[in-house]
Amino acid sequence: MYRASDHVANEEWVDRIGEATDALDLDETVHTTAVDLFLSNVPDAERSKATVAAASLYAAALIRGQERPQSAVADAMSVTRLSVHTHWKTVLEEAGFTPPSW
Repeated sequence: MYRASDHVANEEWVDRIGEATDALDLDETVHTTAVDLFLSNVPDAERSKATVAAASLYAAALIRGQERPQSAVADAMSVTRLSVHTHWKTVLEEAGFTPPSW
């Protein structure tokens, strides 16, 4: 869980998730889920926030049944596909989900 102050402190990343959600034509439930996942796992290092935000968006799209390719999410979030690939399962696990084995 996160505090309201976490949302304010990471407003830039919340906004970027929103922009990527729109660019990928995902609905509001994906956006809300992605923000929740991100704010529950915000890394301390500023340079890691883009990766976790992108992985959170990818994971949220999976959870909400609106899958998008990792490369499309990575492009929308301006990170590498490998960044998304490496971190999305961890984001799911930390949220209490069991990631698929594929």
